[in-house]
Amino acid sequence: MTTQAIPHHVALDANALRDAVEAHQRYLAGRAGGRRLCLTYADLSNCSLEGVDLREADLAGAKLEGAMLARSNLSRAILFGADLREADLRRVNLKRADLRGACLRGANLSGADMAGCDLREGRIALQDKLDGFRVLRHEHRPGELNYAILSGANLAGAQMTGAVAMQSDFTDAILTGAQMAGARLHRAVLDGADLSGADLGGADLTGASMKRAVLAGVNLEHARLDDADMTDVLRGPPPLVFVDDRPLEEILREHESYCDSDGAHGAVMNLPQVDFRPLKSLKGRRLTALVAPHSVFFGMDMQGVELQGADLSGCDLRGANLRDADLRGARFADAQLARADLRGAKMGPLMIAEGRYVRTDFTRASLRHADFRGAHAPRARFLEADVANARMAGCDLAGAELDV
Repeated sequence: MTTQAIPHHVALDANALRDAVEAHQRYLAGRAGGRRLCLTYADLSNCSLEGVDLREADLAGAKLEGAMLARSNLSRAILFGADLREADLRRVNLKRADLRGACLRGANLSGADMAGCDLREGRIALQDKLDGFRVLRHEHRPGELNYAILSGANLAGAQMTGAVAMQSDFTDAILTGAQMAGARLHRAVLDGADLSGADLGGADLTGASMKRAVLAGVNLEHARLDDADMTDVLRGPPPLVFVDDRPLEEILREHESYCDSDGAHGAVMNLPQVDFRPLKSLKGRRLTALVAPHSVFFGMDMQGVELQGADLSGCDLRGANLRDADLRGARFADAQLARADLRGAKMGPLMIAEGRYVRTDFTRASLRHADFRGAHAPRARFLEADVANARMAGCDLAGAELDV
């Protein structure tokens, strides 16, 4: 006698889903009639839940294949064993979410906040009346991130031990402190990713692209790196930096003396290819007309710094704090400013003589995921610049040269 398999996913109509979501909103607000969303093993494939607050929701084993969840809040949600293949998860909040055993094959997680989430492998056992306990299996193995798009995603501290993410796109992702021991990252793209302090011990990075990746303090013991492209990777900073046998701090003080005295004292400094990271902060300093092409300012606090007319072409300013900085007339051609905070920065033209101005130049610069909100960039040059996923709300771009 043969038995027909009983489907493990429960169909849910639109009205029932709407009622469950509304009850969850009351639960989150602490209002009467509230009930935590519990849709375990529900079939929610291709559902639209964009921008919905689903914090702490229990969606274990749910089928969310092709679902539209962009900008939704799934922080601390339970998605253990969920099927999220090809789901739209752009800019979703998955902080501390339980994604063990979830299938994310081909999902778009660009710009998602996944700090502290758990992406380790896991399987759910379901009880069947005829067959006893059996493991819930998707069409592809659980815990899979193959072909997923995670560009610009925040995976700081994520638990990814043994994760399978072959040919996935982690371009410019934040993976600081991520636990990725034994992960299978064959031919994955990690260009510009910040892997500071990550554990990649025993990981398979065969054929991976790691151009410009940040590898400060990363553990690569026993990792497979055959045919991996590690062009221009950024290692940890040196403890001290000397230029012509003089400490960098001393040289910068001389430059500031020149700025403070209108040229009567000190001198304009030429500091190409210098790693400024040992200084940790340049907050509020006067560095007008500084010449420092191809230097490293990665992750530094440069809030309120004065860099009018400075030459910072080809510099690494990824993740730098440039809030309220004066960057008028500065040159950033070919610079890397992914994830830089430029809120409130001044980037308009700099007057150098009566009727003569120098414009701020971002030609061919990488500005992916940079934050320009409330900045002032009239007449700035952005020719061939990569502004993918940059936040431009409220930025003054009057007369700016932008590729359309």
